[in-house]
Amino acid sequence: MSLFDLSGRKVWVAGHRGMAGAAIARRLARESCQILTVDRTELDLLRQADVEDWMATYKPDAIFLAAGKVGGIWANATLPASFLYENLALETNIIHAAYRTGVKKLLFLGSSCIYPRLAPQPLREEMLLTGPLEPTNEAYAVAKIAGIKLCEAYRRQYGCDFVSVMPTNLYGPGDRYHAQDGHVVASLIMKIYAAVQTAASSVELWGTGTPRREFLFTEDLADACVFVMKNYSEALFLNVGTGTDMTILQLAQSIAKIAGWGGEFVFDSSKPDGMPRKVMDISRLATLGWVAPTKFEDGMQVAYDWYVEHVALKNALGEKVA
Repeated sequence: MSLFDLSGRKVWVAGHRGMAGAAIARRLARESCQILTVDRTELDLLRQADVEDWMATYKPDAIFLAAGKVGGIWANATLPASFLYENLALETNIIHAAYRTGVKKLLFLGSSCIYPRLAPQPLREEMLLTGPLEPTNEAYAVAKIAGIKLCEAYRRQYGCDFVSVMPTNLYGPGDRYHAQDGHVVASLIMKIYAAVQTAASSVELWGTGTPRREFLFTEDLADACVFVMKNYSEALFLNVGTGTDMTILQLAQSIAKIAGWGGEFVFDSSKPDGMPRKVMDISRLATLGWVAPTKFEDGMQVAYDWYVEHVALKNALGEKVA
């Protein structure tokens, strides 16, 4: 029997239109719970009084805090104030309102960028705050660290059942496809698809292509979040990933194979690489009984197909992308 039963509960997915939040909402559809969502046009998460009023009115029993300002390495490096302020504000507002309104359980989604730039690999939860952060995403990382510490502090001071998970790099349906602001998988899918359509002989990669990253299918993240919500209640956050990594060049080659493109990759070494390596130790979550079920090739095929159907073809037809 789980520690926290979702049956009959009102569950708010904050950030339900984002890639992670949408996946969590899809996963919760298999639970016997009432899913609460609210659009940003109806609720500004940056306004504390509005957040508290909404939560007092709708009284969620549980919250998946997946809302946040996100972007790729270029957006993080050039918009530090926006990333720091907006993420600090919305997570503070929601976590504090959860305490004020008596929410029974809250799960906060962080990011693996919280770890020190040169931390030993694989990254263990205990390595948090043991060294300097990666400069290109420091603002985002500081905000996510604050969210973790808020959950720990409200648990310690008020006894709130607030927990945190640290997902690795995500990919899958609903990713944000933008030339400069997108994450690495989305950016590469866009570039390689365009190369297929134009019969281009080469595709440019930012940096050297040598940094190593770990990638998690968004549907697997959602399943992990529901598992943790139901089966975990401790202060220490949990890494969520696959425990395996690859170079950015290997990632690009995998997408090229799925797309059927056989050109050459060239490198723009004037662009930043970010952390040299980032792969997480997932043993704590595995010991609890959860491991990622989706093979990388299968998940990436879904992600690529979703982009073609929901973004590329709609753009070609001049339709608005949902």
